[in-house]
Amino acid sequence: MSLHIRITQLATPTTPLVQGLDLHVAPGTVHTLMGESGSGKSSVLAAVCGTLDEALQWDGKVTLNGQCIDTLPTQARKVGILFQEDLLFAHMTVRENLLFAVPAGQQPVREAAVLAALADVEMGAFLHANPATLSGGQRARVALARALLAQPRALLLDEPFSKLDAALRGRMRTLVFGLVQSRQIPALLVTHDAADVADPQCLTQLRPPSPL
Repeated sequence: MSLHIRITQLATPTTPLVQGLDLHVAPGTVHTLMGESGSGKSSVLAAVCGTLDEALQWDGKVTLNGQCIDTLPTQARKVGILFQEDLLFAHMTVRENLLFAVPAGQQPVREAAVLAALADVEMGAFLHANPATLSGGQRARVALARALLAQPRALLLDEPFSKLDAALRGRMRTLVFGLVQSRQIPALLVTHDAADVADPQCLTQLRPPSPL
């Protein structure tokens, strides 16, 4: 499973954001996008998952495992995303938050998937917890489990470690990168922190092009 992103141009009506971007993200690999604010990092992620602002103009192509997905609706692309904010549903328990992401099927199978996902992120003891009672790191782990339960074929990471303290972000980084590798899915990470770079050879620096 590989992710290929080619963007000839991505721009507002008056300002170019990204030009000539050609990325190939191999299975089990985390490719990092870095750049100053306004360089188009988050817009690249939006183009991949299908949430690009209608005001933006874009010319490009996104393929996942050889299939062109940029013309598909967001829900059909099978791309997971993890944000800075965990976005857990406050009125649901951890279990209910995770079940929300599990594909339809027999309930015992879905429940087993939730338990396995919590075990993967070392949160098995918190199945019935209220998200409000969890620490920031615990909430981040639940959000990661929920993203992976949807069985994405690719994972987008939009600065998911930025609000964690230094020690915790190191552990979360190791956890996320390990799960990406073990599941052999391609991942694209946006960050401002060089410490988040999994592999210096899988790093692209975005710089805003000259004004139109």
